[in-house]
Amino acid sequence: MVYTILIVVLLLIAFGIRMFFVHRHYTKLLDVAVNRAQKSEQIKSVFIDNISRTLRTPLNAIDGYCNKILEEKGENMQPAQTRELVTNISEYSKELVDFVEQLHEMSKFEGVTPSFTFIEVNLTELMASYRREAMNYTKPDVAVRVTTDLSPHCRAILDTNLMHQLMMHLLHNAANHVVEGDIFIRYSCERRGLKVSISYAGIGLAELAGKDLLSFLQKDDVLKDANKSSHFGIAICRAIVDMLGGEFYLDSGTDKKSVATFWFPCTMKDIYRDI
Repeated sequence: MVYTILIVVLLLIAFGIRMFFVHRHYTKLLDVAVNRAQKSEQIKSVFIDNISRTLRTPLNAIDGYCNKILEEKGENMQPAQTRELVTNISEYSKELVDFVEQLHEMSKFEGVTPSFTFIEVNLTELMASYRREAMNYTKPDVAVRVTTDLSPHCRAILDTNLMHQLMMHLLHNAANHVVEGDIFIRYSCERRGLKVSISYAGIGLAELAGKDLLSFLQKDDVLKDANKSSHFGIAICRAIVDMLGGEFYLDSGTDKKSVATFWFPCTMKDIYRDI
């Protein structure tokens, strides 16, 4: 009888200890989720404020130039003056189009609390698809090459939407800076995860180091600046890698080369099959 009571007490104590650790684990998960949600709302608020400021300037300018053309009588409007006003309207219209493209990029990035959809993919085929897509916007004398020490049969379980955003932002940044030569995509298995580096000859990433999405969006004229640089894409890349629990870093100018590298935990199969 005594042993039975002792066993029951020990089981109750063990159950209590287990429940304590389970409760602490889920409390931490809840805290992380709340912090992410709060940060997401903060990003959205800042972004909406910037939308208002960014739209106001070109729209007011276009409206002003159009009114000036309408108010002038045809016989009093000089051709040179007309061309100048139309040119200004065209420039501000292009700025609005670029702005819409940035909004499209933002809409694809679902903030800091995305719904991850992991599927198994062949890495060789996936990287080849990124290469083909990147070649569509590289300059004529630029080649995109893929290198790896992994098997062509290697498969990885990852979110292809986030992976596509990562790769395309980095490849687009590289294409913007390379006039001729090669852009290299290197991928490997490291620390039970996937490591990818995109490198090219030239300097073009140093000013982007240390930029996170929230601090980037808080800048004045952020979207206008984003149209002329790769800051926005790099900031999104850093945010995505952070969400995946990985690492993201840039090295610009070393031996006249620029390298963007990211790593995140990833289940990989057939890593060295038939090699």
